[in-house]
Parts: sequence; structure tokens; C-alpha cells
Amino acid sequence: MKLKITYKFFVLFFGITLACYAQNKQLRAFTLEDGLPQSQVYAMTQDDKGYLWLGTQGGGLARFDGNSFKVFNETNGLSSNYINTLNTKNNRLYIGTKRGLSIKKKHTFINIETPEVNKICELNGELFLLTHQGLYQIKKNTVVEKIEIHPEIDTIQVKDMIFFDDYYWIATQDGLWQFNELSNNASFVEKIERNDFSALVGFDHKIFASTFNDGTLVFESQNFDDAVLIREPLRINHTSILNNNELWIATDNDGISVIDATTNAELFTLDGVNGLSVPNVKQALQDRQSNIWIATSGGGLYKYFQNNFKHFSTETGLNGNRVYAVHHSNNAIWISTSEKGLMRIDNFGIHNIEIPEAFSEVKIKTITSDQSENIWAGSEGRGILFHGKVTLDSIVIDTLKRSKKRIPKTVEVSKVISTENGFPFDDWIRKIHIDKDAIYAATYSSGIVKFNYNPKLDSLIIHKTFATQDGIEDLYIRDMVKDNANRLWYATRNGQLGYLLNNKITHLGSVLDLQTPINSILFQNNTLFLGTAGKGIWWSNDENFSTFKKLKGAKKGSSENIYQLIFDDQGYLWAGTERGVDKLELDKDNEIKDVFFFGRNDGFLGIETCLNAVDKDNNGHLWFGALYGLTEYRPAESDRETKKPNLFLEDVKVAYRSVDSIQLSSWTNTDKVLKLKPDQKQVSFSFKTVDIDHPNGVEYRYKLNDNDWSPWSSKETQDFSELNFGAHDFLVQSRNHRWKESEPLRFSFYIESPLYKKGWFQWTIIGLAILGLIAIAYQYIKRIKRKTTKEKERLELENHLLTLEQKALRLQMNPHFIFNVLNGIKAMAPTKPEKMNETVNSFATLLRETLVNSRKDTISLDQEINTLRHYVEVERLMAEKQFEYDIVLNTDLDPEEILVPPMLIQPFVENAIRHGILKGPREGELKIQFDTTDDLLKVSITDNGIGIYSSQQQKSKTDHQSMALKVTRERLESISGKNALEVSEIKNSDGSIGGTTIVFKIPLETDY
Repeated sequence: MKLKITYKFFVLFFGITLACYAQNKQLRAFTLEDGLPQSQVYAMTQDDKGYLWLGTQGGGLARFDGNSFKVFNETNGLSSNYINTLNTKNNRLYIGTKRGLSIKKKHTFINIETPEVNKICELNGELFLLTHQGLYQIKKNTVVEKIEIHPEIDTIQVKDMIFFDDYYWIATQDGLWQFNELSNNASFVEKIERNDFSALVGFDHKIFASTFNDGTLVFESQNFDDAVLIREPLRINHTSILNNNELWIATDNDGISVIDATTNAELFTLDGVNGLSVPNVKQALQDRQSNIWIATSGGGLYKYFQNNFKHFSTETGLNGNRVYAVHHSNNAIWISTSEKGLMRIDNFGIHNIEIPEAFSEVKIKTITSDQSENIWAGSEGRGILFHGKVTLDSIVIDTLKRSKKRIPKTVEVSKVISTENGFPFDDWIRKIHIDKDAIYAATYSSGIVKFNYNPKLDSLIIHKTFATQDGIEDLYIRDMVKDNANRLWYATRNGQLGYLLNNKITHLGSVLDLQTPINSILFQNNTLFLGTAGKGIWWSNDENFSTFKKLKGAKKGSSENIYQLIFDDQGYLWAGTERGVDKLELDKDNEIKDVFFFGRNDGFLGIETCLNAVDKDNNGHLWFGALYGLTEYRPAESDRETKKPNLFLEDVKVAYRSVDSIQLSSWTNTDKVLKLKPDQKQVSFSFKTVDIDHPNGVEYRYKLNDNDWSPWSSKETQDFSELNFGAHDFLVQSRNHRWKESEPLRFSFYIESPLYKKGWFQWTIIGLAILGLIAIAYQYIKRIKRKTTKEKERLELENHLLTLEQKALRLQMNPHFIFNVLNGIKAMAPTKPEKMNETVNSFATLLRETLVNSRKDTISLDQEINTLRHYVEVERLMAEKQFEYDIVLNTDLDPEEILVPPMLIQPFVENAIRHGILKGPREGELKIQFDTTDDLLKVSITDNGIGIYSSQQQKSKTDHQSMALKVTRERLESISGKNALEVSEIKNSDGSIGGTTIVFKIPLETDY
């Protein structure tokens, strides 16, 4: 075997890269203050959902979603809080601890006792435990079996194992092994090298076998003879291939070394110089969003940013983190930090600038430079600092020549310009603008000062102070900038705008109609942009900038608080806010086409930007001053493509209880349907997209069945109550901060209808109801028929009885009538014997008609009138007093067709003659009248006798009752009902009784 020993290769970057960027901080730390349960992080893995899982030493298990940590430990069922390794498969998390194996399945832990687990590997779809006492295999997800492969391996620590180029490579405490199969019957077994091997990686037919104390062996998988030993770094804990061809080596005491896996050259290191607080690194992991995570022992978790941002802080050389002012001049970046004076960053590093002591502890709020690249800095309460080089005059040069000293052409000068040497104010100098012939200083409460200063002569000339008397209504100036028309614009704390031109102030006032500060002014292509405190960005391209519009678009910036505005060379507008920076893409109409947000999770580690502390250097790089340092942005095409969000269901609850009986991932976007009972009408869904970079930028929308999508929101749960019975489809979709949408997720469920809602049950009930109704109707009809039959029989009986009653009544009348007539004839014998024959003949005719009619139920009205005529004639023959009568018929009907009951009218006529006319003092008159309507026959009998009431009084004296009238009244009531008979007396004009009228009505009956 030929072993070549080599040392670390360095790729050196000259100029600014060598001196400055080697110290750029590109690491963000997550510590106990962020929710990490323990600072000793030994293991990391990322599951299929995107969660980052961390195993700690003593703090248990932590799950990170980019925003917060959720901790699981022994109180939750974990076998041990000391975790060495993690792995995920089939929605299960496998946890290797000092006490053995723990398996997290949903909300529970399954603990299996094994020797202490060093690592869990997945090879060829199988999971293996590398323990302190050999090798184990996990079968059927939860069954662990010992694998006997070799006596020298079965009882010692196995630290790493890979399957590469058709062989198993095993790193143990005592050496490196090669197997063709994991069995004690393997046909090929070879111990490659004896040493304490700690990590293995295979790449491009090469094996990188790292030891703990002697570096890393690199050899062809088929040829160990030409192995190369990379001597450094030592004390290696873990190795991994990241970024396609970079070997990341985590060490115990030297941080991380990154080596080109193709050339074996060291690219860079990550240690205490550039951001790691501890040198002990346990693992490096690259997530699905290309971030690299670093687990340390004692320093917590780190995120390494591989992007265009470079960050500077006190950890990388600044004398303070709060950067108040940024300015580019003469290939250098000038900055001021919180009360720490002035600094310069150039190709040779970071330099503190020696300035007068009075200015060294003051807050410098603005920096600019003149044409000679002298630096001018405005302070908070100490005036203005001039720092630059002054050319010596001939007198000074001659003096130096005589002293035989080296003669410099220029000397560096720092001078404070304040009230002590003639400057009118020591206010907060908010902005300095330098023209060829004058310097303008905008104060925060006293207006704008126009002056000149000659550093060579130390001569200060104050030309003019522009304040309230000159038209500046708000003296609290926030920013000042000159446009192409030589107008010097200023913006104020109260949202007012104005400009200075030819020593004249034009104050435009509150151009936005908003009582909010204008923090920043920016001109680009004759367009004026204003950044406000809380109201976003406004713009105007009017000739006189009289009207402004708010910068809008489909997407919005991360904040409305704008502290900085600057355009880069690619035409993007950058806005610094309290959350980081927004990169805005505008169209020709100044509409926002797209927004790219960069915050702490994107490498903009300064977080909140400082007011107007931004500039652009000669290379087009942007420099942002922030509360936690200085950030450089180097524009370049990023090769990080935003992937579609991965959306999953975290939980489904039915009646407020989680459905743990199903694997949610296997039920989404499938034909599986969750069957629910009729009373399970409440269903809630919890869904999640894990975006470790931008957890707060994820939004969701949902819909149920064929309804419209809901609006996008950050809400991660949705509850449905009182759902209808039947089939339902719940759909949910997410989008990330770039508005890239996930595939819609569908979950189907079906709520069983209650028995009374089921079709077959309803049809059965309907059928039974119909049968029941038919049975009820049949019984009802039968009952009605029986009842009708009985009613018919009853009515027939009643009719028969009524007929008998009518006949009986008529039989009651006949004897009475006959008795009256015979008495009349008898009375005629002594007085009128000559009329007896005529009377007997008439009576015989009347009797014959009466006997004939009494056998009939009805007779014609014509027959009734003839019978009445015969009766009246008989009465006239027998009467001692003569009377006249008249029978009137008022009807259009033929009297022969009108039917009436026989002998119904005769008793009333008899009563009118005998008890009215014959007893009256006047010559008798009798009138019988018949009238018809559509359904009634009206009969009126009128006499001019003594009146019915007088007649009744006389009858009571004689104790004689009119049997015929009583029987007829009863007959009439049986035909027409009660109150069918009306009897009234006729009164003359002098109040005397003129007779009686009897009226009754009977139903009109005809014979057609």
C-alpha cells in the first residue's frame, strides 16, 4: 500500500476576498433563548414533511419548523434525554439514545432496549443500528435483531456504515472493514485498515474514511493501495457530502473544514473566527431548501447561509453592531456604529479611524464625501467631522527640508466643526450634501445650513441658514437629496416636502395628506420615491411632483415602515424595514410585479435596518446598516430554485377527537373514504407546510366540495360543524412566500345518513304508510258504507214515519172538517132549507176531492186551488154573512207543475173565515195569494176580520180549540222547519184592527 500524506489545500482569494470576506459572518445561531432545549446538539435529520429534528444531550428531542422548537423528552415517553443519532422512515422517527432505540409514531414513543446507539443508517431500504456492541437491524418497523457478521465487530463500537460500489463499508472503533454482504457467511470480508474510524462517505468511486485522531483516508473503492491521507483536520466526529461535491468535516475542536471532494483542496473553514461560538461540531446537514445546518456541542444550532449576503458584526471585526451610517468612497466602505466612532472597510480589512477624542464617543448619523474624497460626518449634538488629506504648502515643505525629515505631500487631518469654531448649531446633523461650491447640512430641528470649509486654512464660512423665516415649516428634517434639476429636496418628520433652489425654499407641505414621517427620499429616472414610517412607499413623476401615488401590486412588501430606499444596478428597488429588506421588481408603470423578502432566515442577520444607512459601491454591491451589524449584498444569479411547498395533513378530528386509526398521508389524494356515523357531523382539519426559511410567509386556502376557494390566510386549521349527510371532499392548498403553490390536498369522508334518512328505509316507510293508508281508507270506506247503510235505513224509516205522520195529520184534519160542515148543514135546516141541497152537493164534491187528495203526498197547486174554491163556496153557502174572496197566482210557472202537500192551506182559510170574517163587523173579504221564487212557494192568506188576537180571546172564553190549525202548524214545521209561519194583524190608520195576514213558505217542488 502506498500512502500519500497531504496537508490542507487553501484556495486563496486575493484583494477584498482575502482580507475581508474570510471573516464574513454567514451563520445564524439558535440557542436556549430561541427555545432550543439544550445547547449540546448531537444529531439532526429532516423528515418528509420538512420538520428539522434535533437530538440533544440531556434536553431530549426538539422539532423545528423554522419559527419555534417543540420539545419531547422522557416525560413524553422518550426512553432517554441523551440522543446520539436520528433517522426517519415511513413517517416514523428513529431515535438512537444511550439506553437504546426509541421510535416516535404519531404522538407515542415505542422504546426498545439495545446497547447504546451510535448511528442509525438506511442502506438499500433497510435500517441498521450501529451500537457500542455490534450491528443490529430494524425489521418490520419495530423489531430489532442482532446481526452476527464477524467476531471482531460483534462486540465493539460500530460508528459508521455505508453501501458503496456494491460493498458494505463499516467503520469501527478498531478498524475499517469491507463486506460483500452483512452475514457471518459473507464470501468476501476484509479489514482494510486498523484505526479508530469515526465517519465514512462515498463519492465518485472514492471512499473518504475519517479517523478520530489521524485525519481522513481517501482511496478508490477498488484500489486501497494508492490511498491519500488528509492529515488535517483531526478529531473528526462526522462527515457528509453537501452542495454536490463538498466534503464537510465536523470536528471535535476545530469547527468545520470544507474540502473539495474532487481535488481534496480545502475551500474554507467555519470556526470561532467567522461565527461559531464553540469548536465542537457534531454534524452538518443540508436541508431540502439547500440550507446547511450545523449541530454543535455547547453552542446550539447554526444555520449557514449560502447566498449573496455577507454579514459583519463585532464577531467579525466591527467595534459595534448598531450601524448608523454607511457611505462608499474611494473603493472603501465608511461606517459608523453606536457611539464607537468611524470605521473603514477596504481590501485590507476593517480599520478604526483615528478622530478627535470629542468625536470618538458620539453617534455619527450621516457620512458623505466630497470630490477630493474627504469624509464628512454629521453627529448627534457634536456638529460635523471633517476627515481627509490636506496638501502641504511650500513653507511647510521648506521647514521639513531643513529638519531633514521625510517630506510628505499630504497629511491626514481630522477636524470637528461645531459652535466652538463658528458653526451655528450643534444639533443632530441628519444629512450632509456637498456641491462643488457649497456644503449643505440638514439639522433635525434648526433647518439647513449652507457653508464652506477650507481644511488647509481651517477656514469656516457660513453662507446662510434656511429655517422657518425662509419657508421651511417643519424643521425636523429626516432626509435630503439633490435631483437632476439641481433642486435640493428635503423631507421632514411630519410628512412635509420641499426643496431648495437658487437659495430659495419652495415648501410643498404635506404632499401625501398623511401625518406620518417621510424617512427616505430617492430619485430614479425623474421619478421621486418617498419611504414613510408606517404608510409604505409613494412615488410621483409629475413635473412639479404635486401628486403622489402609493406603490402597489399583487404582492406586498414585508412592512410599511420604510427606513431605507436604494436602486441596484439591475433596476430593483430595495426597501429596508424593521424586518429586513425587500427587493421590489417594478414595471414601467411603477406597479410591483414581484417582491423578494430577505430577513434573518435568509442571511440578512442585521434584521432591523437603520435610517438611510445604505449605499452602493463601484461593483454594484449594496451595503445595509442595521441594528445587528453591516450586511453586504453581492448581486448574482442565484441557483437556488424555489420548490413547490410540501403540504400535509397534521391531524383530522371528528367530534373534537383525533382520528388516530388511519395514516393520514395514505388517505390524501386517494380513493379512500373515511366513514363517519350520523352523529359525527363535526370535522376539523389541521394542515401544515413547513418552510424553515420563511415560516411566516406560508399561506393556505381551502374549500369543501364544489364551493369556491377561501381567501389565502395563515390559518392552519379549519373546522366544519353541522355538516350535511353524504359524501364530502375537503381540499386545501398552500403557497410559500414566493407565492409558489403546492399541489392541492384532498381528503374524502362520508357521513352516514341516519336510518330515517336512508332511501330504502324511507321507501319502506312510504310503502308501509301507503299500505296503512289503504287499509285505513278501506276500513273507513267500509265504516262509511255501514254508516251510510244505517243512515239510509234510518232516513227511510224516518221518511216512512214522516209520511205516516203526514197522513195521520191529514186524517186528523178530515174529521174536524167534516164535523164543521155537517154542523153547518144541520144549522141550515130550520133557516135555509132551500140551500141545503146545493150545499150538500158542493160538500159531496169537496169531500170526494179531499178523500182523493189525502191519499197522496203531493198534489198540483191547480188541484189545491180547485179544492180551496169548493171549500170556500161551501162556507159561503153555510154562512149567515156574505163575504167575497179572491185567489191570486203570481208566478211564471204552470200551476199544474207546482206540487204542494194536500190540505195544508185549507185550515188557515177555514180559520180566516170562521174566526175572522164571520165574526167581524164588516162585509167579509178573503184573499189567497201564491208567489214563487227560485226555490220557495210563498202562501199569503189575508182577511178583514176582527183580528187573530181578539179571536183567540173569544175562543178562550168559549174554551174551544181549533184542532185543524194546530195540526196544520205541526205539518208546516215538519216541512219547512220552525218559525216557518208568520201571523200578523192588519192595523188601520186610526189604530183599529183591520184584519189578519198569515204567511208561510214551503220548498218549491215541481213536476219536471
